[in-house]
Amino acid sequence: MLSKSVWAHLIPHAGAMCLLDAVVDWDATHLHARSASHRRRDNPLRADGHLHAINLCEYAAQAMAVHGALRARGMGAVARPGFLVALRKVTLGVEWIDDLAGKLQIHVECLLALPDSLQYGFRVEHGGQVLATGRAAVVLG
Repeated sequence: MLSKSVWAHLIPHAGAMCLLDAVVDWDATHLHARSASHRRRDNPLRADGHLHAINLCEYAAQAMAVHGALRARGMGAVARPGFLVALRKVTLGVEWIDDLAGKLQIHVECLLALPDSLQYGFRVEHGGQVLATGRAAVVLG
């Protein structure tokens, strides 16, 4: 397990916008993170006091950023900035997530890594229930 202090400085998300709490496990193609920030009143993604499940895509995108940064660091490099350019096949199992007790489990898998772009699959779970799945395209700056 990697605490936030190990990787938070490697990604551009800071303060309350850094939504992930810890990296549970990771390797060259996968990363499993967890978070309880969906319960925080200061979550910057809240609207009208609630947090819609579509925001799980941002949790997954941040896990992708952490994965890319850890991979780059492992190769003695610094990750290039990534820009989320497309989400595909997103399915949501719930409408709201701010009322879920406990931690979110965020899983990302790098499906394709090209010199200037990445493709990831993602799955977010809570208490054994799948809350969101999808694919993301990232262009590297």
